[in-house]
Amino acid sequence: HVQLVESGGASVQVGANMSLSCAASGDSFSRLCVAWFRQAPNKEREGIAAICGPTYYSHSVSGRFTISRDTAKNTISLQMNNLRPEDSAMYYCAAAPVARRPLERDEYKYWGQGTQVTVS
Repeated sequence: HVQLVESGGASVQVGANMSLSCAASGDSFSRLCVAWFRQAPNKEREGIAAICGPTYYSHSVSGRFTISRDTAKNTISLQMNNLRPEDSAMYYCAAAPVARRPLERDEYKYWGQGTQVTVS
């Protein structure tokens, strides 16, 4: 069983940069496909970045966000640059042994509790 804990959420100004982190216990991230999702009020949970060997990004964050893996620390980071108000959401880390569709919610078995990002 994999447990995921997100951290790094904050309230920031438009244009700011910030980083989120996801720590795993119970398995090594090196053997998992890991993704970041986000969900704003009254909206569907959206897959925005994934790392499964290759990396994948949604159109909404491509070029601004970067997902990376720190194998030694068993963490996954999401560097978010040039933040916009529409990036405000609860951000979730998710993991699965395999994800054929890396940005699809149904592919992921393990989820963290989320961390809030507010941009204004």
